[in-house]
Amino acid sequence: MLPFGRVAIIGMGLIGSSLARAVRAAMPTVRLTVSDGDALVRERVRALDLADDVTDHAGAAVVDAELVILAVPVGAMAPVAAEIAADLAPGAIVSDVGSVKARVLADLVAALPGVAVIPGHPVAGTEKSGPDAGFASLFADRWCILTPPADADPAQVTQLAAFWSALGARVETMDAAHHDRVLAVTSHLPHLIAYSIVGTASDLEAVTRSEVIKYSAGGFRDFTRIAASDPIMWRDVFLHNREAVLELLGRFTEDLVALQRAIRWGEGETLEALFTRTRAIRRSIIEMGQDDARPDFGRSHEG
Repeated sequence: MLPFGRVAIIGMGLIGSSLARAVRAAMPTVRLTVSDGDALVRERVRALDLADDVTDHAGAAVVDAELVILAVPVGAMAPVAAEIAADLAPGAIVSDVGSVKARVLADLVAALPGVAVIPGHPVAGTEKSGPDAGFASLFADRWCILTPPADADPAQVTQLAAFWSALGARVETMDAAHHDRVLAVTSHLPHLIAYSIVGTASDLEAVTRSEVIKYSAGGFRDFTRIAASDPIMWRDVFLHNREAVLELLGRFTEDLVALQRAIRWGEGETLEALFTRTRAIRRSIIEMGQDDARPDFGRSHEG
């Protein structure tokens, strides 16, 4: 039995369009309605045939939906929730896919009194954006973290978990504030560092921008991939998870100064000990199936 018969997705970027494709592939009998604020995106979604209905207004998309998923930047969650509030069907569950949860939970609960709000975060994505960037297998064997409020109906949490499981995701629940601390470590700070490193490289007067591009080694290429992520989405992430990010950034700055000191004073043992410890973490990520163990991160060297 399907967890939901009618699903609405608001926002058709990478995650929203991947979600639509995944629903179509795994649950083809689900009635899927989507909406996006950009007319060109809606036109492209229709051309790609990603849903049964594509609406101009978010409220029209949610009228009969049993599950509504907000796939918009976290800064847009509150206004979109206010836009759909009057049109939600009785008993509908409202969720999202943002990588910040405490602020989103507070915003959605405030905008949707009496509605079942169960935030979610599929820990998956690429640096690309837009409806053409999505693909149905994006969530396969990836974690989806649900952060239900304390008063959430356990049956509805189970229902939403079953939905994500049907798309191939591995589901876990945790407290919203704890989620934000975890993601500050595993996602938000790495993105901030990538943006900073790539920005610094482009600003260096002693090295031309053409040289940075021409002679980029693997490590810098990986940073540029991360730094190519959607700027609006990540602007909102940092502003909405600022406390956890700033706390972690302070710790990172202290550790970076310690590394600077070790390099300055030739403390090779200190450097080797850190690099050995971090190498073990990389192996653990591969063992858990969260990345590719092939040489050079699975890059193709053909041609």
